[in-house]
Amino acid sequence: MTALSLRALNRATLARQLLLARADLTALEAVAHLGGLQAQEPQEPFTGLWSRLRGFAPGELSDLLTGRRVVRTHLMRRTVHLVTADDALAWRSRHDAMLRQKVLGVYRADFADVDLDELAEAGRKVMSDGEPRTMAELTRAVADRWPGAAPRALGEMLVAALVPMAQLPPRGVWRTKAGVRNLPLATWLGRPVDPAEPDGGPDLVGQALVRRYLAAYGPASTADLRAWSGVAGLPAAVKAVRGELVSFRDERGRELLDLPDAPRPDADTAAPVRFLPAFDNAILGYQDRTRVIDDENRLLSVAGERVLLVDGRVAGTWKTADGTVVAEPLRRLTRTERDEVAEKGRQLALFLSDGESERVSVVPRA
Repeated sequence: MTALSLRALNRATLARQLLLARADLTALEAVAHLGGLQAQEPQEPFTGLWSRLRGFAPGELSDLLTGRRVVRTHLMRRTVHLVTADDALAWRSRHDAMLRQKVLGVYRADFADVDLDELAEAGRKVMSDGEPRTMAELTRAVADRWPGAAPRALGEMLVAALVPMAQLPPRGVWRTKAGVRNLPLATWLGRPVDPAEPDGGPDLVGQALVRRYLAAYGPASTADLRAWSGVAGLPAAVKAVRGELVSFRDERGRELLDLPDAPRPDADTAAPVRFLPAFDNAILGYQDRTRVIDDENRLLSVAGERVLLVDGRVAGTWKTADGTVVAEPLRRLTRTERDEVAEKGRQLALFLSDGESERVSVVPRA
């Protein structure tokens, strides 16, 4: 079995994540290829696509949201993702059990006397009038039936697990601040959520998830697949498609699976500086994140820090302040690296300010 170095895995990840070279894809094609974008911070997907696509215009993504071709919804790992409408409808039922268990893991005591099927039916009945609601509004409409449960617990179970919901625009629209208003996915998209597959039958949705994950994240382990999706029940799906896949091992001897014709660039391929948004897929899509970020900096990836890649690896964080992109390296940069960070930061400042500012500051590293 061929061994892949950490650097080779890094370059494969950059290629799959459209970070080695900006892609000539539409925003819709990119969202589909990536299997969605992490989106609990509503404006972050715009930076994620700007870093990945040639000539990306933020209005393109806003139009996809308002045009109902992409949707914000709870999905992988119970976090809010921006996914295509087709993927939201096709994948949601396969995630249902995981979503329930994730909410129960936080609020289990609140649901000791709650029949979740009854709660789901009550929530669907309230939402059947087609009116968008905040989580608090939905919770108030059903809370009298379950006085022993905390309102927050009921609300999160309804909107994140029991009733497949879309978070409606203008939330997530470019340079727009808006609270969360929920509407059932089927109502918003005008199509039903695909039903769950029958027990005992082939897990076709799970098999599709395996292939789609490897296309955007491979080569990867089954632990990486689970970390990305949050779904535990995929071993049978992996087994079913294993004959289509090729196998490698990493430097620690772990098996990595991949699609045979997927890009695996040479480890010496040059990697440009990239500014990534908070909670970016390229980091959170793995259980073993060392291909992109050092273990000593791992907490940055779950703390909401925006990071920048230098030579393909996390080498700093960045933020905006008064129209200035401020890059803060985690290590000393060479003059060439510093110049590239400054230039990419200038381009990002222009993007984020709609062309009104190109100010960038690279904080010196002692």
